[in-house]
Amino acid sequence: MNLQQARSNMIEQQVRPWDVLDQRVLDVLAVVPREEFVAEEHRALAFSDYQLPIGFGQTLLKPIIEGRLLQALSPQASDITLEIGSGSGYLTACLAHMSKQVHSLEIHPDLASSAQSRLDSLGISNVNLMHQDASAEWQALDNYDAIAFGGAIEAIPDYYKHKLAVHGRIFAVLGDNQQPMMEAVLLTRISKTEWTTESLFETKIDPLINFSESASAFVF
Repeated sequence: MNLQQARSNMIEQQVRPWDVLDQRVLDVLAVVPREEFVAEEHRALAFSDYQLPIGFGQTLLKPIIEGRLLQALSPQASDITLEIGSGSGYLTACLAHMSKQVHSLEIHPDLASSAQSRLDSLGISNVNLMHQDASAEWQALDNYDAIAFGGAIEAIPDYYKHKLAVHGRIFAVLGDNQQPMMEAVLLTRISKTEWTTESLFETKIDPLINFSESASAFVF
């Protein structure tokens, strides 16, 4: 299998036609070895338009979703980015290439451990990857520049809205598994008391664990 050709085909035939035109994003997708973040038996499918299983009932997002996420969130070289749901670590690695620092939370300890091992093997050192239930209280910073939810949630918790710096952005896919489609949105904090929300596209992805409407309505 020609990995470089498969990676190029993924970008040119899937990601770019889905209106991902930010060259920074395309460059990151060309550099991060997606095949290293899937099981050995799925390496031949690493660049396909599928949500590949990564264990514990979780899947890797499709390349087109990751491309649109990175383009919408647009992490900058000076940004501190928070990722909810590390999964296999692929999106974590992409965010690390675009950000100054990434804090990434993963509820499954085995996934967190394997994701950390992959990042270490690639020499990615600007990630603080934590085994943590992100729907429960933890020691989050108060001024993240960008927050990415790696799975679907029913609503963005106010807790995370208030963890954004002014002009900070949150990417999330909103909906539940009972709906035929979900809505990807970009929330931007425009002042200490105001946020705006932009609808981006429709899709359907796996939900984040413990982020049901009732679970995310907790008070910190």
